Amino acid sequence: MAFPYQARIWYIPFPVRDKFNVRKRQVKIPELLAPAGNMEKLKMALHYGADAVYLGGEEFSLRNLADNFSIDGLAEAVQYVHDMKKKVYLATNIFPHNADIERIHDFLREVAALPFDAYIVSDPGVMEMAREISPERELHLSTQANTTNWRSALFWRRQGVCRVNLAREMTLSELRDTREKAGIEVEIFVHGAMCISYSGRCLLSGVMAGRDANRGECAHPCRWGYAIVEEKRPGQYFPVVEDERGTFIFNSKDLCLLDSLPELIEAGVDSLKIEGRMKGIHYVASVVRVYREALDCYGADPEGFAIKDAWRSELGKISHRGYTSGFLFGQPGGEAHEAATGYLRSHELVGVVAEVLENGEAVVEVRNRVTSDDVVEFIGRGMSTHVAPMAPMFAHGKGESTLVSVAHPNQLVRMRLPFAVERFDLLRREKNC
Repeated sequence: MAFPYQARIWYIPFPVRDKFNVRKRQVKIPELLAPAGNMEKLKMALHYGADAVYLGGEEFSLRNLADNFSIDGLAEAVQYVHDMKKKVYLATNIFPHNADIERIHDFLREVAALPFDAYIVSDPGVMEMAREISPERELHLSTQANTTNWRSALFWRRQGVCRVNLAREMTLSELRDTREKAGIEVEIFVHGAMCISYSGRCLLSGVMAGRDANRGECAHPCRWGYAIVEEKRPGQYFPVVEDERGTFIFNSKDLCLLDSLPELIEAGVDSLKIEGRMKGIHYVASVVRVYREALDCYGADPEGFAIKDAWRSELGKISHRGYTSGFLFGQPGGEAHEAATGYLRSHELVGVVAEVLENGEAVVEVRNRVTSDDVVEFIGRGMSTHVAPMAPMFAHGKGESTLVSVAHPNQLVRMRLPFAVERFDLLRREKNC
């Protein structure tokens, strides 16, 4: 069975007392919603503190190039999430053509018996099919529907939608007004890649690469370099130079609203969503654990809350394109534009704790070549971070206690550590170590 979402309610002392008790005000902490591009990413998201995850089947979810889940995989995912008393949402948010309708109908029938907590939809036809096949299922409106005002949100509420993922192009005041006037749950993206088209309704990929972004196959042409070609001089390319690497006129920085969490919470936002079903487990773990701790810190002490430098530092260690607050405080200027094609990243994943033995040794599954000379960070839940050398490493197997100086991807090694770790904790090192 699905478990109803329980918002985190923190009770904070209020500076008015009577003779019997201390008055307290309630602070509703939003749901933290994380991407799950495959089963491993799903487990990582929950391990590091997500309240809910969103995922897709092998089709119809706008991330068809992610690993995604078979029907059996979806069943396993739902069971795993619900066993942890968390929530799971199925993305079925493509804009289908006529040829897709019968297949989507069949897919919705196949998954009808799985107790997803909600379907994420954007197309009215898909919404109608979902209601016919699974009338008990909650419906969440995808950001692809481009909801930019409270009247639209109210309209969708009347169609049976219980939550709207608002367009990234809305300001904080518009978010607040929409939450108040439409009387519907509001979800917003707080972290991840930004498209140059209205909340991702992009035509560039379909025209230039034959891959329809609105059907889950975006080629990300907004990240490409461009030049000018004059009509009567075909074949002559005139550069528009921003730096020595060229120009990237469609290239947005990534969204990061960490600094604005207090304003978003006070505005009544119900769910904070992280973009990234096609990102790696290092990205998912790092982003989730930062926002989890920040939300918990705010809940514990709203008046004394402050952004920690360690949180910003952590977000700088993952692959990103610089950060912007997007449209939250109005039309962004040049500061939201990234004049480079490459990603920024200071650290790389080298391993995952696959098991902790009874004697306390950690069994590490190696993901990148690592040597006994490497010094790595072990990152765990709650921003727990420890630095340690990889030496000594032991080959892991039946009765094996052989010291190894080099370990390769997919190899298992054992390590004796002076601190506690958990299954799913990650190991990373500075790049080019």
